[in-house]
Amino acid sequence: MQNDIHQIIVTQKKDVSVTCVEGVLAFSESKITLSLKGGGKLFVAGSGLKIVGFSKDSGVFTASGSVVGVSYGGKSFAAKLFR
Repeated sequence: MQNDIHQIIVTQKKDVSVTCVEGVLAFSESKITLSLKGGGKLFVAGSGLKIVGFSKDSGVFTASGSVVGVSYGGKSFAAKLFR
């Protein structure tokens, strides 16, 4: 089993850092869509969002701007639990 545990850190609603990211699926100044290792998606919403860095090797993603929300999509928790 892979270690697909990810961590999300939002600092003062201005910076966001996410680990265990597989790729950036979509990006605009108001929404970033990330694919997570192990399945599922993570959405970052805000304004003036800019990608600061992303390393596919380490899976670390960082962005800055005015962050108003972070939410999950894709595979549900129940789908992962009962596979």
